[in-house]
Amino acid sequence: MNAIHELMQEPGTAELVARAQAMIPALRAKAAEVEQARTVPKETIDAFRAAGFFKILQPRRWGGWEMDPIVFSRVLMELGRGCPSSAWNLMILGVHQWEFGLFDPRAGDDMWARDPDILIASSYAPFGKCRPVEGGWMVSGEWKTSSGCDHAEGGAILGAFWLDDAGQRRDYRSFVVSRSDYEIVDDWHVVGLGGTGSKSVRIRGEAFVPDYRSHSIVDYRMSARATPYLYPFNQVFYAAVSSVIVGYARGMVDLYIEQMMPRQNIVGPAGAAAQNPYVRDKLGNAALLVRSAQGRLAQVYQEASAYVGRGELVPLESRVYHFLEIQRCGKDCLDASLMLWKKLSARAIWLTNPAQLWMRAMLVAGNHITQNEDDTAGVLGGYLLGQGVPPFMFDLPAAQ
Repeated sequence: MNAIHELMQEPGTAELVARAQAMIPALRAKAAEVEQARTVPKETIDAFRAAGFFKILQPRRWGGWEMDPIVFSRVLMELGRGCPSSAWNLMILGVHQWEFGLFDPRAGDDMWARDPDILIASSYAPFGKCRPVEGGWMVSGEWKTSSGCDHAEGGAILGAFWLDDAGQRRDYRSFVVSRSDYEIVDDWHVVGLGGTGSKSVRIRGEAFVPDYRSHSIVDYRMSARATPYLYPFNQVFYAAVSSVIVGYARGMVDLYIEQMMPRQNIVGPAGAAAQNPYVRDKLGNAALLVRSAQGRLAQVYQEASAYVGRGELVPLESRVYHFLEIQRCGKDCLDASLMLWKKLSARAIWLTNPAQLWMRAMLVAGNHITQNEDDTAGVLGGYLLGQGVPPFMFDLPAAQ
C-alpha cells in the first residue's frame, strides 16, 4: 500500500521519463500482439495509469498534477520506442486531460467527481453537425478514427463546425458527448497502427450537450486558466502527435542498431555490415533528423513557455512559426525511418521483424492531419508576405 501511495505522489520530469523508459522492453515484446488484437490491452492502459501518465496534464482540481505539456511530450518520445499503438493510445487518451483546463469546470466535475481516473476519447475532425438550443447544443453525426475509444468510459470529445442559417462558418467547436449517446463502429482495418483501435463513433440521432461542455477550438483569448492551459490548443495537440512520432523514429534507430551490430555481409567483402560506410552514413543522417525534430519541439515549448509563464498568450507571429515547426516533425521522422528501412534490406520485410511494424506505424502517423507540413509552410509563407492567416486556424475572425 505504501509503495502505491508513494508512486502516486507527484514526481519530477526525470522520474516520469524513467518510468516510461522502464516500460520499453515489455511494450516492444507485445507490440505485434497489440497489432493483431486491433486494440491496446487493458493491462497496458492500467500500467500507464499506475505510472501516473494520465495525471501529467490533468488539472489539480480533479487529482492531476497540472504539469507543463513538455513533460507529456518527453514521456511519449520514450513510449513510442516500445509499442507504437500503445504510445498512440496514451497520447490521445492522455492529452484530453489538458483540454479540461479549457472547459468550464463543471465539465470536469461531470467527468471526474466520482472517479478521477476515467478516460475520454475524441475525434476532432468536423465530420459532425451542431446547432445551438436553449442551454446548450444538439450534436449529430459520425466521426472517424476515435483512437482508444474502447477504453473511454467517460465518452468522447467530438468536433463540429457551427454554421449560421446561410451555411457560413461561425466557429469550430468541441463537445463532450456522453458514452451513452454514441455507438462504436468497428471499422479500423488499416495498414499500420492497427492496435490503436481507432474506430468510428456514431451518435444515435442527436445528443444534447450543455453549454459548459463545449468550447471553441480556435478562439484563443486570455482567461482565468491556470498557466499550463494558456498554451494554444493546436500547439498542445499537434505537438503531442509529433512527440509520439519522434518516439517511433527513435524506435527505428534502436532496431537498426540492434540488427546491424551483429550482421555480417553476405555479398561483397566479408566482414561486419557495421563497417560498411553507407550503413554508418544512413544511421548518422537518420539519427540527426530525429534529434533535430526532437530539439525543434523542445524549442517550440521553450519559446511558448516564456509567454505562458508570465501569464500571457503566445503571440500570433510565434504561433505561425510553431505550427510549421511542429508539423515538420512527421516528414523528418518519416524520412529518417525510410532511410534505415531501405538499408535494412530484404530481412526487414518479414512480419517477424519488428522493423516492418515500426515502418508501417510511421507511414500512418505521418499521414495524420497534424503532420501536414506542405500546407502549413504555405501558411507561414503567406503570413510573412503580409497576407495574414487563414480564418479559423489560429483565431476566430475579428467579426466574431
